[in-house]
Amino acid sequence: MMLALELAEKGRGKVEPNPMVGAVLVKNDEIIGTGYHQIFGGAHAEVHAIHEGGANCKGATLYVSMEPCAHYGKTAPCVDAIVKAGIGKVIAAIIDPNPITSGKGIRKLKEAGIEIKLGVMEFQAMKLNASFFKLMQQGLPYVIVKWAMSLDGKIATHTGDSKWITCEESRVYAHKVRGQVDGILVGINTVLRDDPLLTCRLEGGRNPKRIIIDSNASLPLHSRLLKTIHESEIVVAVSRNALPERIKKLRQLGCEVIQTNTMSGRVDLQELFRQLGEMKMTNILVEGGSRVITAVLEDCLADKVIVFIAPIIIGGQGANSPVLGKGIDAIAESVKVNEITIKRFSDDVVIEGFLKYKHRQGKDTMADSLRLIRPTE
Repeated sequence: MMLALELAEKGRGKVEPNPMVGAVLVKNDEIIGTGYHQIFGGAHAEVHAIHEGGANCKGATLYVSMEPCAHYGKTAPCVDAIVKAGIGKVIAAIIDPNPITSGKGIRKLKEAGIEIKLGVMEFQAMKLNASFFKLMQQGLPYVIVKWAMSLDGKIATHTGDSKWITCEESRVYAHKVRGQVDGILVGINTVLRDDPLLTCRLEGGRNPKRIIIDSNASLPLHSRLLKTIHESEIVVAVSRNALPERIKKLRQLGCEVIQTNTMSGRVDLQELFRQLGEMKMTNILVEGGSRVITAVLEDCLADKVIVFIAPIIIGGQGANSPVLGKGIDAIAESVKVNEITIKRFSDDVVIEGFLKYKHRQGKDTMADSLRLIRPTE
């Protein structure tokens, strides 16, 4: 199952909005076939493994990181291929949370006389596909907040200069993350200040959709974003107070414009993320600036954080910190970062972790989500 999960990871950034899935076929204590879901619309992991296993599949055991699908979509149901191959046992890490197929694949395999075992490394399997689970269960994209800062917590100097806080290796990793998400989100102030491209500049990397929080539809028509709209789609989120002629112009230029209600003079982020979820956007990378990062955290919309810390000191009362706002009154109210991983690029340190909000309502842990999808015995 560890190998199945490692194989599944290879599909990150290529299969969304589908989940990443890996499969391993074993017979007589030997691996006879492996596979993973490689590209959206392509063959699923189980089919690749069965193709590799060939005639040896009869009586074999299939390890798969998620319940095999039982419905027709871009491809035929995997359960049909499993039954046809004569596989004798299926060990699945976790049930598929997609209501179209959830539990149905397991049921059909049992009806075909195939032995089933569930729950092997289920927590790791859910963690791997956390974004897919959130989209299926809440209708919302998985939100990752990323920033780079100095040792004293500054993301730019008091003049606004931020190039470059981190080293080149860190920036390469940041672009790798960009290539793995469906959308990258920034505020209009970041666009006005930096005129960014917001693309993945790695060879073979996927360009995410570029999402701009722009309450008044003031995106400059000469910006590099609009000049490169043919490279990657642009979504502009505006409030209902935005001028209709500005919205019309952006649409004429090829932008997708999303209108939301106005919350304290800004775009309603919760409404925006609901609409992005309806567009089947699985994961969103929030890159700034401070106002957007603050709003996402204050609204408890972020799920994960990636923080690059460079060994420099910037100083200055007018220099921005990544998170602003009123802040909390007591440390006990702070947002916790759990399951920390630490990477190092040259002298930079990168801290990644999952966010746990003290007062967020409802289910907000992977363990809670596991209980939501486990089938009753």
